[in-house]
Amino acid sequence: MGKIGAEILIDALREQGVEHIFGLPGGAVITLYDKLYDSPLKTILARHEQGAGHMADGYARATGKVGVCVATSGPGATNLVTAIATAYMDSVPMLAITGQVKTNLIGNDAFQEADVTGITRPATKHNYLVRDVKELGRIVREAFYIASTGRPGPVLIDLPADVAAAETDEVDTALQLPGYKPTSGQGHARQIRKAAEAINNARRPVLYVGGGVIISGCHEGVRELARKGSIPITTTLMGLGSFPETDDLSLGMLGMHGTVYANYAVTHSDVLVAIGARFDDRITGKVDEFAPEAKIVHVDVDPTSIGKNVSVDIPVVGDAKKTLEELNQLIETRERGEWLQRIRQWKEEFPLTYDRNADVIKPQAVLEAIDRATEGKAIIATDVGQCQMWAAQYYRYSRPRTFLSSGGLGTMGFGLPAGIGAQFGCPDQTVFVVAGDGSLQMNIQEMATAVVNELPIKIALLNNGYLGMVRQWQELFFDRRYSHTYLAEGNPDFVKLAEAFGARGIRVEHPDRVQPAVEEAMRITDGPVLLDFHTDPEENVFPMVPVGQAIDRMISGMA
Repeated sequence: MGKIGAEILIDALREQGVEHIFGLPGGAVITLYDKLYDSPLKTILARHEQGAGHMADGYARATGKVGVCVATSGPGATNLVTAIATAYMDSVPMLAITGQVKTNLIGNDAFQEADVTGITRPATKHNYLVRDVKELGRIVREAFYIASTGRPGPVLIDLPADVAAAETDEVDTALQLPGYKPTSGQGHARQIRKAAEAINNARRPVLYVGGGVIISGCHEGVRELARKGSIPITTTLMGLGSFPETDDLSLGMLGMHGTVYANYAVTHSDVLVAIGARFDDRITGKVDEFAPEAKIVHVDVDPTSIGKNVSVDIPVVGDAKKTLEELNQLIETRERGEWLQRIRQWKEEFPLTYDRNADVIKPQAVLEAIDRATEGKAIIATDVGQCQMWAAQYYRYSRPRTFLSSGGLGTMGFGLPAGIGAQFGCPDQTVFVVAGDGSLQMNIQEMATAVVNELPIKIALLNNGYLGMVRQWQELFFDRRYSHTYLAEGNPDFVKLAEAFGARGIRVEHPDRVQPAVEEAMRITDGPVLLDFHTDPEENVFPMVPVGQAIDRMISGMA
């Protein structure tokens, strides 16, 4: 006896090692959910499809596995689009499965029909509309292969309701990807030798590493390169955790809200070694003044990323891990005392700082309290805006896959569902969500998902009563004309709201209560807890590079 499409799909997911699926049922996927009822797969019911997508994304970022989410047709599928685009911009391996109307109704404006493959084509590595149940097993295998190889990214499978219910005893599983040839080996040996020669001869080298280092698992190779060559290292937002920020060679993050010393080091470097990074606009600032004295080496698995934004002197197309294994054999031990001393002076002169004697809660102090309580070992999932930048600046990351944030798309509402996905993927680790009051309300319904599943996530709400980052720009560049960024009058009582969902809520209104409240939250292990920190409403994120300026021209925020 044959199997129906929904059973073939579940079997194929299990074959790929899938353990968790995040989603919501609906008419077009009801057959799939009926078969999931008896499946060993753990299916997590989200409260919104966007939340389900971010859960799959957070799961993937924290574990390195392909995250899987499911939505029904029409509005269910379109609700996934933001999450798919978020994963696409940050190269996150994800499989989105959407229901579709029956094949004979496609194109007829049927109830809950949407052209999902057309809508998502610009935001996926590939997508499929399944028309023959016999092809479903092969399509799932191909989807996982595409999502996880080369530069990872999301793949979508649009499954019509009649195909999900169709029965067959013929299942095609042979991959048919003649045009897909992802880079998987090390870079060209000659280019690696050129890179090594440039690094060995450099007097002021800097390593600039991005999320590709974490994706490829080459953080140990990066650490070896930095220490062997005495090379200071700066990371992008996505690269946080690839190098211990407690190490003397660490420069922290660079770019628009990077450290002064990271931006100065890059600007004055004579060799800049970019690994798994794409030179986006938040990093480079004014492109023609970025690293003006440096010979640039760029190692990346994606050939289209090399030379796209910044001219590169030594391109190395290849898997970062395999390339670094070869490169590190050619790197000579160097002291570089003069260069490192210059950087130490910058660190002493321009530290990250804020008013530690204020009589209101400073958001930076909240991150430092979390860092102390978790010893820098928690998974931090952030929303977007000021909360995101403070989490990047003031928590000291030491391990990869511990900073989860929407970097490329900048998706508000990402933090809570991503933290939920991470907690499912890493049940033995502490997960903190760092959110602003604006971002948190965008997917706050997922608090119910955390409560029902008794997830011990901790939500640090930096509640300043504003859409903080937009307000900051309005203050600095629009004469304090706070147009539609004030939230305080309409904000809920977040403690009561958390309690209404069945979570714990702790209100914190004085600086002396910050550390004790964080430690209290750490002791709660049977469900989520929300820490409502009432922070300084007009605290800004500094340093800051104004748009269009070179990265060494920063607003420091210091009097």
